[in-house]
Amino acid sequence: MPPTRKEIIISKALEILDANPKGIRYSELVSQISDALPDIPKNTVHGNVWKLDTVIPTQVYKPARGIWKSTKYREAADTLEEVVIPPQPPEVTLREEQFYEPFAEWITTELEECTKAIALGGNRFKDKWGTPDVIGIREPKKSDIIKPATEIVSAELKIDRTGLIVAFGQACAYKLFSHKSYIVVPSQSQEEDIARLDVLCRTLGLGLILFDADTPENPQFEIRVQAFRQEPDMFYVNKFMKLLEEELFS
Repeated sequence: MPPTRKEIIISKALEILDANPKGIRYSELVSQISDALPDIPKNTVHGNVWKLDTVIPTQVYKPARGIWKSTKYREAADTLEEVVIPPQPPEVTLREEQFYEPFAEWITTELEECTKAIALGGNRFKDKWGTPDVIGIREPKKSDIIKPATEIVSAELKIDRTGLIVAFGQACAYKLFSHKSYIVVPSQSQEEDIARLDVLCRTLGLGLILFDADTPENPQFEIRVQAFRQEPDMFYVNKFMKLLEEELFS
């Protein structure tokens, strides 16, 4: 007997998942199946794919909300932190500092979250809770009829795809003295990690920005989650802003 539509759809879904070891979003999976099987209505594809992880749980699972993945890649993902890969000397060594100035310009001119932003990094605050990689202020314009209060905006940028949880913790700490705090991570990161950061940032009011960590000359910053304005502790605001008074407020 010829295969049924359900069997054809599931076979194509498994083929696509096999070709995407990092996983694939549900909408993209459905789109690729529909493109490959134009004679089958898209609603039929939806009807046979949306609970694929419960129909064939030994072959398909969801590592994060909206992400679908073949179980053959589950072990590699779950033990990623335990695997030690011998470092290979790259042709060009990139440094995080190369992205600070481009981001400071982008958050000022493109995102318009700041009226002035500067690259910081290092240990300028001499504080164990860390120093933002980029910090900026948003001040009222002379043309504003109703002038808002000055806002402090901080950002933690990481090019290391395995250090995202560290970056998240630091961005949370910056809320102590910032009205808005952003985490800036490579778009090349695992989709599962980005999905989790997306949920955490929306929950805690942090902003999430993705960028191309391979090209400092054109990082292509893209906002994923907008930061919410929250009131910091003014004691810490004044403590740390005194260290940057001439650079940031002159």
